[in-house]
Amino acid sequence: MGWLSRFITAVAFLAVGVIFSPETLGSKSPTLSTYLKLAHLLSFSTAFGAALWVTFIGGIIMFKNLPRHQFGNLQSKMFPAYFSMVGVCCAVSVASFGYLHPWKTSSTTERYQLGFLLSSFAFNLTNLFVFTPMTIEMMKQRHKVERENSIGEEVGWSKNVEVAKSNPKLKAMNKKFGMIHGLSSLANIMSFGSLAVHSWYLAGKIDL
Repeated sequence: MGWLSRFITAVAFLAVGVIFSPETLGSKSPTLSTYLKLAHLLSFSTAFGAALWVTFIGGIIMFKNLPRHQFGNLQSKMFPAYFSMVGVCCAVSVASFGYLHPWKTSSTTERYQLGFLLSSFAFNLTNLFVFTPMTIEMMKQRHKVERENSIGEEVGWSKNVEVAKSNPKLKAMNKKFGMIHGLSSLANIMSFGSLAVHSWYLAGKIDL
């Protein structure tokens, strides 16, 4: 199934959900707030689900099973798209939540929630425009040095660590890459944490 087919299928299911919603079945037209709540819920759940998968499942599986250079090259293509998508979803969540809960009339809890959503958005933008480009550039430089030492096709870190002990240039690169990648990972975790806090707020609002 191609990308367009998948997208059309998803839209079709969404349309069915709208048709059989309580408002439609009750002959009551959905209000603007209903559409904004839907946009907020879909955007938030997409961002949260993507962050959960990439951070705790997909990335770890790929790292443990792909040659390091292949893994790095794949990540360099995936992360810009990942942070862009999550950033857009966070922006929609912020906009819809802010419209539904104007700052002047919102409660303290609602203001905190808007702050968490804005934090997640900011952390993603930082990763997209600052840490990710730096990480990719540093990775390319390190890959070049590793290829000169005939390493990089193994799975894991063992050969890199061994060669770095006798290669000051590679050792310095590892240290710099580790610092930049660490900051990127921290920003990603902070973004995910902010979304997790908001998930608790939404759970308290849902009437099942």
